[in-house]
Amino acid sequence: MPAITVLRPRSRTLIIAATVPLALAALLADDVRVRRQLDAARKDPLTGLPGRDALTYCTERLARTHREQLHVLVADADGLKTVNDSLGHAAGDALIAAIGHRIGAWAAARGVLAARLGGDEFGAALLLPPTLPPIATLRETATLREQLEQPVDHNGHILRPAVSIGTARAVDLPDAAGASRLLRGADMAMYRVKTGEQPHGYLATRHDAYTPTVHGRRRGRPGTHLPVG
Repeated sequence: MPAITVLRPRSRTLIIAATVPLALAALLADDVRVRRQLDAARKDPLTGLPGRDALTYCTERLARTHREQLHVLVADADGLKTVNDSLGHAAGDALIAAIGHRIGAWAAARGVLAARLGGDEFGAALLLPPTLPPIATLRETATLREQLEQPVDHNGHILRPAVSIGTARAVDLPDAAGASRLLRGADMAMYRVKTGEQPHGYLATRHDAYTPTVHGRRRGRPGTHLPVG
């Protein structure tokens, strides 16, 4: 009988000790599940790409650690409204999805990040060796543009996307220029290419990165003509 009295506390201790790791494992598994759900919620459902916040965070970090190599690209699909008006929004969505998947694959092959910034606009942070001349940047953007402009088959209709790309190199801007300036520079460079003011392959200047905005948006974007409410 005394032996039973001694063993009971010991076995209870073993049960409690075995239960604690199981409880911790369950909590960790639940935490991983929640994190995955949050990550999935942050991704654009049409393209599977993360959004602007993810690209801003990545760019800010790379601007501190790999500034000499950092290039930021903004790509915009031309003529999406025409596709939506003539073939319907499903065709426009197919075009955006195709471009998103392509820029995502292009970025993944280079170990960098691509994101959907909104509408038909995408962005990417690219690292190139600092010893390479600017022509290397032009080759990269030309390769990307060629991939993005491949035809898209949608329900028997062949969609032929046209894409404008602008690039900002961190080394061309002041050392204090962070992610927002780099993205603004790339966005302005893309807009100058889109409007025909500059040729494809145009690199953003300091002036582009510090161009004043209207209501926090590039001049010419929808809504910039409206008064601040």
